[in-house]
Amino acid sequence: MGDAESLALNTTFFEAQQLTLSQLIGAIQATPFLGSNRLVIVEGLLSRFEQKEARRDPDFGEWQGLDDYASQMPSTTVLILIDGKIAKNNPMLKKVAPISEVQEFPQMKGARLEQWIDSCVAKCGGRISPRAVRLLNELAGDNLWVLSNEIEKLCLYTRGRRIEEEDVRQITTYAREANVFAMVDAVVEKRVPTAMQLLHQLSTEGMAPTHLLFMLTRQLRLMVQARELDGRGLSLAEKQKQLGVSPNYPIERLLKQSATYPMPRLIEIYQKLLETDVAIKTGKWQDKLALDLLVAEVCS
Repeated sequence: MGDAESLALNTTFFEAQQLTLSQLIGAIQATPFLGSNRLVIVEGLLSRFEQKEARRDPDFGEWQGLDDYASQMPSTTVLILIDGKIAKNNPMLKKVAPISEVQEFPQMKGARLEQWIDSCVAKCGGRISPRAVRLLNELAGDNLWVLSNEIEKLCLYTRGRRIEEEDVRQITTYAREANVFAMVDAVVEKRVPTAMQLLHQLSTEGMAPTHLLFMLTRQLRLMVQARELDGRGLSLAEKQKQLGVSPNYPIERLLKQSATYPMPRLIEIYQKLLETDVAIKTGKWQDKLALDLLVAEVCS
């Protein structure tokens, strides 16, 4: 679409929540300025028309004629609609698909993601062991930008030799935070030996007890909210949105954890978290002892 500098001058980005059809029409009808093309990007428009069940006459409102306007826009304009996970029966997607090129970009997972990590390391001129690949995937997740940054650091650190598991543990930014999440999961799942081992390991590595308490409190709060969403007939995506967690958050694990606790017990543990916080801040208990007692109480 021409050189990057002129295209940057002719690129317009919209968030769909604040966008009106007349604003979009004005952007797509505009003549390119000192360039040959215009690029108009709209994020979140399709998701505005997601619906729980198909209807014969979806309410498009002012967006009813979008497909007509888009099919008549100047050949110099390219309109891109970007969204997250969209249902196949999304009425706006069905409306504009015949005049569009629809591309899907599912998140890479499993063996495909591990192959991507391996190829990314090779492009950096490095080598990596299969175990290191799996550990990197486990610690850094499936965000390709994050993985790319971590791979670049690992390649610089190892200077041509093969990247091993210990290199990943030493270098990857997310390693310690991943252990925090593992500790929290072990506590709420009542796996006492693992919970205590990770708790003491994190304390030895210098993780502040207040941060560990904060992470436990956050998880209990999410579990309470998850229990309150039970019985509402919401999909996983809707529950994720209601809870305010990222698309990468392991929502199924959270729901499974919360289902093992009756609501009175969750409230009781939440009260215990408050008591522990007060005991640490008033000097009643030393922070490490307070956390040990808390974990024993939650796991009992």
